[in-house]
Amino acid sequence: MIQRYTQFKATIACIDKSIQKLERQEMERFGLKGPHVQCLMAISSHEKEITAATLSRICNKNKAAISRSLAQLEDKGLVLRQAGYRGYLTLTEQGKAVTQRISQTAERTVKAVSLDFDEAGRTAFYQALERIACNLQSICEEGVNDK
Repeated sequence: MIQRYTQFKATIACIDKSIQKLERQEMERFGLKGPHVQCLMAISSHEKEITAATLSRICNKNKAAISRSLAQLEDKGLVLRQAGYRGYLTLTEQGKAVTQRISQTAERTVKAVSLDFDEAGRTAFYQALERIACNLQSICEEGVNDK
């Protein structure tokens, strides 16, 4: 069981590091950093108006980190924030163009890493991954059952 835990943790860490590296490489083209990807994508994909507080929840980042990222995105002319922290966020035309480029890169990446999966395998993988994430969140909130 310990070996399986160690393998699981190492695999997840490897995936996370690779994703961070890909985000960092893509964002360097725009003079930004990897964490900005989540902000841009969340703002872009949110159907309703989005606030920094909602963005913080969606990105699973603390408010201070989101605030720093938004300030940098505003300075680059990619995001507009109306009426301070509680105001709504929108992408500028430049922000939309950058986000579209990131989306295209993300789509190519997901396609490339999924080449060895058929649709059923892909669906099963994402279902298992989602279940693991939910189980881990429950364990974090409730603790590990001693049984």
